[in-house]
Amino acid sequence: MNPRTPVLVLSLLLAAPVFGASGDADVGRKKSEPCKACHGEAGISVSPDFPNLAGQHVDYLRAALNHYKNGKRKNPIMQGQVANLSQKDILDLTAYYSSQHGLDVKY
Repeated sequence: MNPRTPVLVLSLLLAAPVFGASGDADVGRKKSEPCKACHGEAGISVSPDFPNLAGQHVDYLRAALNHYKNGKRKNPIMQGQVANLSQKDILDLTAYYSSQHGLDVKY
């Protein structure tokens, strides 16, 4: 047996709850009130200074929020906003924003 096999198996078992984790979009909508100041109603920003969140992939949103929270992404406003979010809060918010319709693009 490869000496790394037990470590790999243990890592997958510990990560399993994350793979199956999902948030509640209705709860996320309620938690999104502070986000609306910059990201707009339902995640469509009114300013090019702030990104649209509506329709973004849930994994991207989750990674971005966690990166602000752990300091990988640097933005004083966002770091302050996410500092007290739990992982359940992040799951709920990302479920909400990913379920919204983004901007329509004309081709």
